[in-house]
Amino acid sequence: MRTTDHRTTDGTTTDTDVIVIGAGPTGLLLAGDLAAAGLRVTLVERRPAGRSNLTRAFGVHARTLELLDARGLADALEATGTPLTRMRLFGHLSLDLRRLPSRFDHLLITPQYEVERLLEQRAADSGVTFRHDTTLHALHQDAHSVTAELTGPDGTPLTLRARHLVGTDGHRSTVRTALGLPFPGTSVIRSIVLADVRLADEPAESLTVNGSGDTFAFIAPFGDGWYRVMGWDRTRQVPDSEPVDLDEVRALARRALGTDHGMHDARWISRFHSDERQVPAYRVGRVFLAGDAAHVHSPAGGQGMNTGLQDAANLSWKLIAVHRGDSPDPEALLDSYQAERHPVGAMVLRTSGALVRLAMAHTPATRALRALAAATLNTLRPASAKALGMISGLGITYAPTPGAGRSSGRRAPDVPLREGRLHTLLRAGEFVLIAPEGATPTLPRLAPTTATRVVRATWTDPARRTTTLVRPDGYVLWSSR
Repeated sequence: MRTTDHRTTDGTTTDTDVIVIGAGPTGLLLAGDLAAAGLRVTLVERRPAGRSNLTRAFGVHARTLELLDARGLADALEATGTPLTRMRLFGHLSLDLRRLPSRFDHLLITPQYEVERLLEQRAADSGVTFRHDTTLHALHQDAHSVTAELTGPDGTPLTLRARHLVGTDGHRSTVRTALGLPFPGTSVIRSIVLADVRLADEPAESLTVNGSGDTFAFIAPFGDGWYRVMGWDRTRQVPDSEPVDLDEVRALARRALGTDHGMHDARWISRFHSDERQVPAYRVGRVFLAGDAAHVHSPAGGQGMNTGLQDAANLSWKLIAVHRGDSPDPEALLDSYQAERHPVGAMVLRTSGALVRLAMAHTPATRALRALAAATLNTLRPASAKALGMISGLGITYAPTPGAGRSSGRRAPDVPLREGRLHTLLRAGEFVLIAPEGATPTLPRLAPTTATRVVRATWTDPARRTTTLVRPDGYVLWSSR
């Protein structure tokens, strides 16, 4: 049921419930979740309608596919790409993704714009109001609302007031700047060259990556005959403004891969750098940051877009509970977004940074460390399982809720239930209470969360006597015998 009360707790009239700034994957998933739950959502995007982001992400990991499955989108996205069952990280190290404990035991190679296309359609179908060609230039907040001062098409001024605002507007976030928040960190790789090209010779693997000496290169398919090529040369560290041509990209590919695959007809060539940065606060009053607005890191492991989408899934159900009045302690519930997701962002910075530094190893000491890491992960199953869990997102856990059982804070596997798969039941956007057949458990009251709206389900195994309450984002809130 769509929200009809347009007033805050002090009686202030609002134009919308939540303003989302930035219509990349993170903002689209968040806005779609909120609107599907009946909230009024306005999504502000500086790009004109119909203009896609320049694709940077190409890999969708298992945990992100599970989140999309819980929204009925994973199968459609799978049809756009190619599953990769072995992920090469550096040197002779590769991880066997078929060992992932998920329906999605692979990395899906598909361009970011395919993810955006599905999420944008879902957001539009759910009733999100889009304001394209519109930029934020200031925001103000008080105890009851946040006001965004915007500039629309043709310079038209616009003011919107909402109960909350979320910045999902990328690494140059205007929301983060308006909050006056620092974005500490460093540039980890400088002078990466990028080109979208045609290839005369198709690579043998869906995802091609290798390093040789002072260079590395990466090739990924768009799926329509175009390929993204990225390369880096340790000996040529020049500013982003330095011109780059296809000959430079070809030379890098030949040195790193042994061939340039006959690349030709480049439609886009660029030079850029990769930073490692994280904002200290994901929440400031009624304003939140998610995705690249909150954290950026090296492309190693392909975790950028995936981490942002998981940010959105964590925040959306908490905002919904607060707007519906379902939380006995709204401030504590909203604070849990920072408590749960900030450590994850820090972990991704560490792991992606370690991967890229090992891939760039050039001293005898760092090369010896790389060889040791490869040997450890290739031979020790617990070590490789942990690496798989962190990179795929399946191993991410949150702090357990006190008194909620040992499973609290862990990802809930997509188990079959009498009423259907867990992910299918999560498509309602509510908590799922799984109990033994014939049991009528009482819902726990675990501040700051109260599961007042639940989908009830039954284990298929009659011997299973556990009762489990799963959050809307697919993590266990409470479990008990």
